[in-house]
Amino acid sequence: MTESVQEFAGPASIGKVAGGQRGLFVATILVGSFLLFLVQPMVARMALPRLGGAPNVWNSAMLVYQALLLAGYAYAHLLGRLPLRKQAIIHVALLVLAGLTLPVGLVSLAPIAGLSEALWVPLLLGLSIGPVFFVVSAQAPLMQRWFAADPQSGAPWALYAASNLGSFAGLLAYPLLAEPLLTLRQQSLAWTAGFGVLIALVVAAALARRRLSEAVAAAAADTGAEAPIGWRTVTLWLALSAVPSGLMLSTTTHLTTDIFAMPLLWVIPLGLYLLSFVIAFSDRRGAVTAISRVTPVVVLFAGGYAMMSNGSGTLWMVGGTCLLLFCVAAALHGRLYDLRPGTAHLTRFYLTMSAGGAVGGLFTALLAPLMFDWAWEHPLLVLAAAALIPLRPLLGWRERDGIEPGIARVVLMVLLTLALLLAWWIGSNLLEPGGALAALLLSVFLMGIGIMVMAWRGAFVAVLLIAMMGQGGIWTIRSTIDGERTRSYFGIYTVRDNSEEKMRTLAHGTTLHGEQSLDPARSHEALTYYGPTSGVGLALSAVPAIKGPHARIGVVGLGTGSLACRARPGQSWTFFEIDPVMLQFSTSGRFTFLRDCTPNARVIIGDARLELGELSPAIFDVLVIDAFSSDAIPMHLLTREAMQVYLRSLAPRGLLLLHISNRYIDLAPVIGTTAQDSGLSALSRLDIPKDGAGYTPSRWIALSRDAGLLNALARVHPDTPWKRLEERAAEPWTDDHASILPHVRWENLTGNP
Repeated sequence: MTESVQEFAGPASIGKVAGGQRGLFVATILVGSFLLFLVQPMVARMALPRLGGAPNVWNSAMLVYQALLLAGYAYAHLLGRLPLRKQAIIHVALLVLAGLTLPVGLVSLAPIAGLSEALWVPLLLGLSIGPVFFVVSAQAPLMQRWFAADPQSGAPWALYAASNLGSFAGLLAYPLLAEPLLTLRQQSLAWTAGFGVLIALVVAAALARRRLSEAVAAAAADTGAEAPIGWRTVTLWLALSAVPSGLMLSTTTHLTTDIFAMPLLWVIPLGLYLLSFVIAFSDRRGAVTAISRVTPVVVLFAGGYAMMSNGSGTLWMVGGTCLLLFCVAAALHGRLYDLRPGTAHLTRFYLTMSAGGAVGGLFTALLAPLMFDWAWEHPLLVLAAAALIPLRPLLGWRERDGIEPGIARVVLMVLLTLALLLAWWIGSNLLEPGGALAALLLSVFLMGIGIMVMAWRGAFVAVLLIAMMGQGGIWTIRSTIDGERTRSYFGIYTVRDNSEEKMRTLAHGTTLHGEQSLDPARSHEALTYYGPTSGVGLALSAVPAIKGPHARIGVVGLGTGSLACRARPGQSWTFFEIDPVMLQFSTSGRFTFLRDCTPNARVIIGDARLELGELSPAIFDVLVIDAFSSDAIPMHLLTREAMQVYLRSLAPRGLLLLHISNRYIDLAPVIGTTAQDSGLSALSRLDIPKDGAGYTPSRWIALSRDAGLLNALARVHPDTPWKRLEERAAEPWTDDHASILPHVRWENLTGNP
């Protein structure tokens, strides 16, 4: 069978000649990919209590996964050079050896003196999951090579679609099934059983090729080897795989930072990214052709908002951003499929794809937070996508008879000038009351100009950039120039002054973290969630009466330092803050609560649960946990084990205060069950302040071993009542088992919260 016939055999012919063997190889690839994407979140979940909830831990995990995936593809590429029999023996042997490290769990590796955490964390994760992840990651390219070793099997490329379908299933299975239904121990055992199934399937696949002579297998592998792959082609492969990979991660950052901080949102971009491979590498080309045709229009419309940073927060924006990612990924992966080599270069092709994916991930996850003050990687990747997607003019007016090149260039300049005017009008309308509809209509005209200039790729990219600038980009750039934003691995923070209201605010993406009045007479007032009628405001004002004048108070979560000015003479205060940037806001004078009200307070930088565990027991009379005001939930701070850390740090009659305000997650039942499980009494304070200008609705929970202490707390301010915490979850969260799905406020996901 010639290369052209083999490579482009349709699905009907493949099914006819391959028969049951095709099903065996598809099953092997599906199981391997399913296990690969199931183990990623499982290991990261295991690491939370030990390493803390810092985002750089997740970045380290992604770095390890990308490196191991690249290593696995390189191994498959090198192994493919050996005779098929030796490949099978080596691969099965490595699978068995890797299986000796199971069940999955973290190894006992103490921090190494002189080794930074940025290197120690990847080392820990690599040693814990490295062997099995490495060998399983080689499944997709290696099984395709074994499949293609039989000249009668047909083209193997559609099996890569099966690989990504298995990855997609594994991705969804963890948050929807594994995490809610199984403990971490049960998850690990179930994964071990799945690994055993995978070994059996690999052995069966090897046996299916045992009667294939080495001469036939070598001939199939060498088909088309005389056609070398040039460096330009390899570079294009890298670009076509790097941009979707980076865009997938930047879309997650952009969504959660500036649009919609929805729980489990990271699953959606990754799932769409995987689905794009399923469509792009399918034998049937109708779907990917249709998507590639409409992708330029989607890029113009949805991509035009890629520089918006004003927290629009609607599902329409979420839908548009996700549609943009899916169309771009499908179009670029479809182009990648069209550039695929002969089967002789199969593993090299996948190795290059993996390297491109790693490059995109490294740029977005590691380099961008160090280089940019905002998620600038997102619009940059959208522009890169516009430069790479297939462009087939929808109107074709440039090619019509009678239109001279000079006239076409004049028309192009007129259209670009009109695009600049439209962008200016859009930017002006965005600032006007009720101007959103006018801006939307103008955006439609701007998109029309982009469609008209599709015959010139440079002009198409220019119109997209103009649209970005008009639709929020100017104001985002201005915030950067004015130095309003600061970025760290923990988030993107915006400090902004409102001269009319005389207020300075701190926002983490779309979430308000605190504010301070610029009026000297009010500069020490605790605002937002910490007002005088909030739970924490009531409790701290009652501390002298219920705990005496020399109370020891700990606060987890510094923020702007608002609570510092609720300190009283004689008290000692300690703050815990995971992000050094937050402390810099206070020490640099941008927020002065800490400097003015508790200048002698101790500030401990690090994950609060880990740092509290290092302190002496019974060190605090009052402990305030203010880590839940964002919509991202640090689950490891709400488990039964975390509660024991807090209780260890508190005096026997100590008071624990938890801030659980959240737009999307109802945390009260979790706290209620955990309190009951720990033998604690609990009161709840839901505050809806009358002054909505400076104060924000909040919910605080007060807990103590001593019910009498809570009764005394309630009596200090009888006009602002506390209520018994009655909500209960089915079971408490633990380090071994926790899921947010039962507590999602689904009704809040359908509007602009």
